[in-house]
Order: sequence, then structure tokens, then C-alpha cells
Amino acid sequence: MLARVSRTVARRANVTRTLCGSRRSFVQPSGADRASVVDVPSTYQEENHFAPSPDMLGFKLEAPQRDSSATEQVRPIYLDLQATTPVDPRVLDAMLPYFTDQYGNPHSRTHAYGWEAEKAVEVARKNVADIIGADTKDIVFTSGATETNNMAIKGVARFHKEKKRHVITTQTEHKCVLDSCRKLSEEGFDITYLPVQKNGVIDLAELEAAIRPDTSLISIMAVNNETGVIQPLKEIGAIARKHRGVYFHTDAAQAVGKIPLDVNEMNIDLMSISGHKLYGPKGVGAAYVRRRPRVRLEPILSGGGQERGLRSGTLPTALVVGLGEAARIAQKEMARDHARIKQLSDRLIQGINAEVEQVVRNGDENGYPGCVNLSFSYVEGESLLMALKEIALSSGSACTSASLEPSYVLRALGAAEDMAHSSLRFGIGRFTTEAEIDFVVKRIVATVHRLREMSPLWEMVQEGIDINSINWSQH
Repeated sequence: MLARVSRTVARRANVTRTLCGSRRSFVQPSGADRASVVDVPSTYQEENHFAPSPDMLGFKLEAPQRDSSATEQVRPIYLDLQATTPVDPRVLDAMLPYFTDQYGNPHSRTHAYGWEAEKAVEVARKNVADIIGADTKDIVFTSGATETNNMAIKGVARFHKEKKRHVITTQTEHKCVLDSCRKLSEEGFDITYLPVQKNGVIDLAELEAAIRPDTSLISIMAVNNETGVIQPLKEIGAIARKHRGVYFHTDAAQAVGKIPLDVNEMNIDLMSISGHKLYGPKGVGAAYVRRRPRVRLEPILSGGGQERGLRSGTLPTALVVGLGEAARIAQKEMARDHARIKQLSDRLIQGINAEVEQVVRNGDENGYPGCVNLSFSYVEGESLLMALKEIALSSGSACTSASLEPSYVLRALGAAEDMAHSSLRFGIGRFTTEAEIDFVVKRIVATVHRLREMSPLWEMVQEGIDINSINWSQH
């Protein structure tokens, strides 16, 4: 059946190219394109490691253009993997039948279309559960991590509001967590926002001291989306477990599939998962909600009572299948991906530091290597981004990128405002290549040098003037 779908898609793609010209393709190219046309480390092909091939559906395997021709649109190198990841071709292949042939409603119990869709959903549920060491029945499918964070934080707090009205989180959480807590504070809840140390990691003693008899929830992110800082989940879970009735929720959108997680070993009660952060589709995620001991929460959505009554609504079978397949692949290749990403991360950092002085890495150096946040002294971050049109980068979270304010995450780490403004976040992932890293290093070095040459502050520093000692109000 999949072969039939593949032939149909191929025929439609050929027709599209015939009608619209040779420049058109089935989908936009991604990092997978470059994996077939640029240098790939020899180890990448060892032990049957995946590499895109021409027969993969939906991927255009031709050399991306790197010229600056005004008549051609250049596709930049993608290093913004914390914002989103490309769908792995194997994930797309698994999803396609559920768009075209096996399109039944997984909640239809009276015919084969519903049965086969339900079976696919349960396979995906098991794959998601396996990657975090959970029981299959503890997985609830949602639209993504934002919904899951809202469901977990508001749901637990509101269910226990008669006796407990205190929630603990940190100053460096994702915006949807902070806004959920802000909403609760408007409803009369008391929120404690824990500070972090200079490396971005919380102080466990401060966490334990913040717990009160009326505390119902601790919500702390597993891997920070701006700095890659990894919080000590096992230790946090142990502290929460010592206090009866205190649940531990973690936003693991940037962690699942990238670092080993075990909800039982870490005493995690609730976890948020996002599909498009681990090479799955957008629009789907999952919540881990522990049943034993049972975590009680008030649902946000009302309806048909699907997903244990916690998240009503018809499940998008194809998206759920994609999330499950992405989780299965990530679990299988996690160690190998991590080692390769660490190698590329070291290559990037060492290459930049060898040619550029006064570069500061934000966050813990022992964090997730696929998220590298660097600040370049005496260079304005937005100017640097605008000058690097060949590279898709970010100066912070995609969810707050419209703001001109410096990153609140970096400010919480103690970064000065000018250094927070001069930061760039480099996202390295499964399809990133050595050739891309080398190209990025070359462009970063050249651009930083050029911008510093135009900076009067850099000129003063080179002349030995301590600009921090200058009282600018007198000038």
C-alpha cells in the first residue's frame, strides 16, 4: 500500500515539475538535502546510520545554491534546531498512509477503518512511552508542548486549589510556562520564581527551602531552549517526592530524544513533549501524566472524554504516528546522534574561539551540545544576524523573537544587557554536517571582525580604555 502511495506522490511531483518549471520541487529542501551534497564524516555511514537517499519521499536531493545572484533565492544553512527540526524522511514515510488510505477516526469502534487507526495510535503511544521509561497508559496526546504545559500547570493547581495554592518554577522557563503561572497568580495563586546560578542551573537548597505546606507543583524545564542548560531532574524529583502532595512537572520539549530520560528513576509526575523538536511533525505533542501514584488535574478542554478524559478531541492519526515514529528513531539513534552533535558543537566553538576574542558562552558548558549560545562583546546581535543572511540563526527563543528586549533567560544568568543583546543561539542537529559548521565558522569570524572595525567602543578597548569606568552621563 505504501508503495502505491509513493508512486502516486512521485507522479504528482513529476506533473508539478512539468507544469511549473525545473525550479519547482515537492517540498522545500531541508538540512537533509545538504547531507547528500556536502562532506559527511566517514563515521556517519557506519553501523547502518541513516542518511537521506534519493528514494525518500518529499526530499529534493540537489545541491543548494550558495551564490548571491539577485535572480535566485538562496536557501540559508539551518542552525535553528531549537525553534524546530525538519521532519525525518522516515517519519514522513510512516505518516503518509494515514493521510490517504488509512484515514479512519481512531475513536470509531464499529469498523476496520477505526480499528486500524486506533492500532496505529497505540503503537505510537508505546513508542513515546518507551523513550521516557513510562507506562503506555500514562501518555496523553496533545497539540504540542505549549498545550501540555498549560494543561499540567493550570490543571494541577486548579484541581488542588481548595487546600494548596502555591506553585514553584524558575526564572528561565519557556514563556508558556511563565505565562501559565502569571495566569494562576491572577486567580489568587502564589508563585515562587526561583533564580538560577550563573551557569543556569538551579540551587537545590533554594528549591527545597521554597517548598511550603500549601505547595502543589514544582515545574522546572529539563533542557533550556536558549542555553541548552540541563537541570538536575533526578535530584529535583527526589526533593519533590519527600514532600507529600507536591508534584514535579518538567517541560522536556528540548530534552526528549536528545538526552536519556526515565520518569520513574527521576520521580517525574508530569512531562511535556513536542513532536517538531525531535524530527516529527508540527501540531502534535504528548503529556506524561503519572497514574501510580495518581496525579489529579483539571482538564482544560471539555468534550468527548478522549485520552482518559484529560484531553478531549479527535486525535490526528497521521501526526500521532509521526510523533511515535520520531520517538522510536530517536531512542534507537540517541547515543550516536549525541556523540556526533557533540563533535560538531566542539568544532564550532573551537573554530570561533580560535579566531575571535572576547566571546562568552552562556550557560553550563556541560549542557546539551546541540544548543550553543554565544555572546560577542562589542557587537550588536541584531546587526550580526542581519549580516549573516546565509545562515538561519536566532538570538533567542522563537516564541519571544518579536521582542526587542534582551533575553530574560540570559539576564537571569547575570549577563549584562549589552552581552545579552549580542548573543546568538546555534542549533546543531541530526542532519547538520561538518562542511556547514566550517562555513558558519568562516562567516561568523569575518562578520564579527567587520562589525567590530566599525565600532567606536571596540576601538577604545583596543587602545586600553576601560569603558566600564566611563561615566557616560557626563558626555
